[in-house]
Amino acid sequence: MAILDTYDFKIPPKLVKLVEVAVESGAALAGTLQTENIGIEKIIANVVANPNIRYIILCWRESQGHLPADALINLVKNGVAKDKRQTIIGAKAQSPYLPNISLEAIERFRRQVTIVNLISEDNPRFGMDPENVRKAVWSCIQEKPTEFMHYTLYDPGAWPEPPICQKITMKITEPWRPELSEKEAETIQCIREAARKESIPERDLEKKEKPKKDEELLEFLGIKKKNVSAKEAR
Repeated sequence: MAILDTYDFKIPPKLVKLVEVAVESGAALAGTLQTENIGIEKIIANVVANPNIRYIILCWRESQGHLPADALINLVKNGVAKDKRQTIIGAKAQSPYLPNISLEAIERFRRQVTIVNLISEDNPRFGMDPENVRKAVWSCIQEKPTEFMHYTLYDPGAWPEPPICQKITMKITEPWRPELSEKEAETIQCIREAARKESIPERDLEKKEKPKKDEELLEFLGIKKKNVSAKEAR
């Protein structure tokens, strides 16, 4: 899985080469990951539908905007919080939410796959080297345990449970909105109520002043004669 750190219409040829090398080396699927939310949801849906996928190899380099690699690693490591957005625990990204896929699929994904991370901040070129991607894929499909980096890799066989097939549907229209606690919701309601009460006298004053202002306007336009008191008349 190559991290896409640019626009999808400006994909560098070297990144395309990494995806091609992965397929040529024996990977079941190969592609790019751009976002820390819907992008990961699509990966989960594809992986749990195929029990034969047991590894995800992360390559290229981290996207500093979305941090999808960090989000994916933390998902497998920590899972998601029990909130409506199913926030990825420990993720540094701004929107690491997976609200559109079931918790069952998420947990199955976490148990089924192992992340092999080739991305390195200390040595960025390592994860961008096609030969390293080739070695990683080759190691994952060996019958005998094979040492690669700090991983011991081999083909463990298919996951011993049936595939999970499900559609990704938009369950939350605004998942970026924070989920308020009961106390926070009560506080906001109190503030709104206080603001409403504070504005009532002002509205009443406006109602009283409006007819007076209308009369003054009519008098100014000469449509209505001004009421003159007896004292003013003298």
